[in-house]
Amino acid sequence: MKNYLLKSSYILASLLLFTACDGPPTDEKLFASLQKDVIFLASDELGGRAIGTEGEVKAAEYLAKEFKKIGLLPKGTDGFFQPFTVSKPSNPHEEAVIGTDGAGITGRNVVGFLDKKADKTIVIGAHFDHLGLGGSGSLHRGDSAIHNGADDNASGTAALLALAKILKHEELSSNVLFIAFSGEENGLWGSNYFVKNPTIDLASVNYMINMDMVGRLNEEKSLAVYGIGTSPSFPSILDPINSDSLKIVTTESGVGPSDHTSFYLQGLPVLHFFTGQHEDYHKPSDDSDKINYEGLVKVVRYISRVIDQLDSEPKLAFTKTKDSSDSPRFTVSMGVVPDYMYDGKGMRVDGVSEGKPAQAAGLQKGDIVVQLGDSTIYDMMSYMRALSAFQKGDSTKVVIERSGQKVEALVKF
Repeated sequence: MKNYLLKSSYILASLLLFTACDGPPTDEKLFASLQKDVIFLASDELGGRAIGTEGEVKAAEYLAKEFKKIGLLPKGTDGFFQPFTVSKPSNPHEEAVIGTDGAGITGRNVVGFLDKKADKTIVIGAHFDHLGLGGSGSLHRGDSAIHNGADDNASGTAALLALAKILKHEELSSNVLFIAFSGEENGLWGSNYFVKNPTIDLASVNYMINMDMVGRLNEEKSLAVYGIGTSPSFPSILDPINSDSLKIVTTESGVGPSDHTSFYLQGLPVLHFFTGQHEDYHKPSDDSDKINYEGLVKVVRYISRVIDQLDSEPKLAFTKTKDSSDSPRFTVSMGVVPDYMYDGKGMRVDGVSEGKPAQAAGLQKGDIVVQLGDSTIYDMMSYMRALSAFQKGDSTKVVIERSGQKVEALVKF
């Protein structure tokens, strides 16, 4: 009896210790796990995680193991995996392109389900693929090299795992479906396939959260939140939960170059989180040592508070927004990377491409374009409208603000 009691006490103590260790993650634990996940996903061993490669398979297997460790239920068509085949590059929303039969590139979404016994479900997604050795999407001008994609999008994928660890311990009135998408870099292939072949009833989905490039929170702590116009419930919640004094920059449109677009086009409210462009975008230099892990913890915590804040709401209403399909079309490029986090007057330059008109005109990172030709530039949309007026071979005046001074230059397209 004495040995039995001792053994029982030992088992009870072990269970209590296990339960204590398995509680909601602290910021320190989140930091460590985010760093571990990004370092693995962005390692040379995975070769850039291009769809259809051995590196993408290794990444998918890693994510499935992590989903299982967290306690998510498999919700793919093959355990945690949802394989799909793409026969040829095309518009990401042409149904004939993506399926499960025929020759082509095979990718796999990784899908896990947190069952809260609810009648509605939140979808949280991030793409885990990248550019492999480069290819047409690369902005690298040298020899082919591994594009590790630490920010794009190992950061969002690591945040996906972190949110699963947090929400597992939350008393939510919604289930949560976690999806790591493949084929995003090629044209939203994985998310497009999922919404047309869902593994849960899309009618039960309340809203979708997407995280793409969330690992470079800057000194201003700027966090872009796209899609706030897709439900009337979104705009009012963003500021009251901002306990980390983030600079929230919002956009209404539900359409953008990432996986939330596939869900928006199915009539679902979406929010997309993004910490901004940088000079390492789509280059081999987007490595894990450049991630702001403390900032990534803040982003994850902010998104978890968004989910908590929306939890008491009934099923969200969907609103169609004025989308990028309504935007001006242009045939020339300045060759700049816009600063999407800038919310002042004008269009701030975050990077200048080599051999392009902007570089030839002497534009630099940090310059703010305030006039292009006869058009005053107030924001990104007015910049795009102005640019759409020019054809190849045209020349025009550009006025920029640099260090508080206005500078004029001539741009030749």
